[in-house]
Amino acid sequence: MLTNLFNEVLYRPLFNALVFLYNIIPGNDFGIAIIAFTFLIIIILSPFSYKLIKSRKDLSILQPKVKEIQKKFKDKKEQSKELMNLYKEHNVNPLSGCLPLLIQLPILFALYRVLLNVLKPESLSALYPFVKNPEIINPLFLGIVDLSVASVVLAVLASIAQFFYSKITTKYSMPAPQPTSQGASADIQKRMTKQMTFLAPVMILIIGLRLPAGLTLYWFMYALLTSARDYYLSRRFYGKD
Repeated sequence: MLTNLFNEVLYRPLFNALVFLYNIIPGNDFGIAIIAFTFLIIIILSPFSYKLIKSRKDLSILQPKVKEIQKKFKDKKEQSKELMNLYKEHNVNPLSGCLPLLIQLPILFALYRVLLNVLKPESLSALYPFVKNPEIINPLFLGIVDLSVASVVLAVLASIAQFFYSKITTKYSMPAPQPTSQGASADIQKRMTKQMTFLAPVMILIIGLRLPAGLTLYWFMYALLTSARDYYLSRRFYGKD
């Protein structure tokens, strides 16, 4: 039942959207269809990103008061109670930043399946009746890059774009303070965040060298465009710093 729900609510609509774009784009360029598809996904997910960045800003405003509570109350239970009172007083949910990420996860998984299956002729049976069946999708991008096989160039570009996205996310990230987020624990958290800035691009590069280039093209455009969008939104909330 859950599989059917996932297929009908996420996978199939996204699959049909990509094939529809492929059909209407002059020359039926699969790469351009993926780029247009990426724009569409970013527009759909933008409200969640807006909420996430706003949540980080709300938490950053409370940081001075949070530090006061952490200094004043050494007992973990009392400290936790006062932090919750502070969040409640200012109508801030410390877990609200997690919700947008949780919502995006099944969408990203569905996208992975779409881009992995769309070049398989047998997968086109998932098309709606009103979406033209192209019978077979030409995997060439601009008549040069075969998106059905791995591409070193696109894997490297996706890795670089991921690095800039990680840098922006790390710069404006403001995790919800917890009673244990002090001293050594806070230092460990900061180190892990910095390490992920470099680890994530390396992982994208390694994975990208093994996956069809259609997936790495999507990830390159997604990381590039979300970096620009989140940078704009972050500067809007945090100011020019």
